[in-house]
Amino acid sequence: MEIKLHTPLTEDRISNLRAGDSILLSGTIYSARDAAHKRLIELLDEGKELPLNIKDEIIYYVGPSPAKPGKVIGSAGPTTSYRMDAYAPKLMDLGLKGMIGKGARNTEVIESIKKNKAVYFGAIGGAAALIGKSIVKSEIIAYEDLGAEAIRKMEVKDMPLVVIIDSKGDNLYELGQKEYLDSIK
Repeated sequence: MEIKLHTPLTEDRISNLRAGDSILLSGTIYSARDAAHKRLIELLDEGKELPLNIKDEIIYYVGPSPAKPGKVIGSAGPTTSYRMDAYAPKLMDLGLKGMIGKGARNTEVIESIKKNKAVYFGAIGGAAALIGKSIVKSEIIAYEDLGAEAIRKMEVKDMPLVVIIDSKGDNLYELGQKEYLDSIK
């Protein structure tokens, strides 16, 4: 069963999500990769405001390719998430509720997900062109000099995702491995 989920990503909207759930996400999300995350944290360390309000928002770890004529965006596949692990807990402490990427997260990020009742979604690696079709609007809102790594405000419609780590800390990578190992005993 697919769960239709709309932003903003409030605590009550994600409290019932479980690791392994299939999601069709619609609404506003933001893109940011490691270079943009570094700048965001530098702003916070300097006591300055962020260029976006991240409370109840989702950051998609993506650096999309340029849009072809008549298209909103190019291919938009997920970036490996561990590159943002040093920055994610501080952003979740400020209200970030969701992250989209691929791959495992470190213990500190998982603890922060549980503490802040957030969620980590996996997007399908290798399906960048397909995912790009879910993005119906895109505009750069910060750090245009970073090119593909600029922060974008994007509108998505039925973006296919899987809950990898839910707000209770259950991790699909661990649960799936255990289920598989149990099935071959």
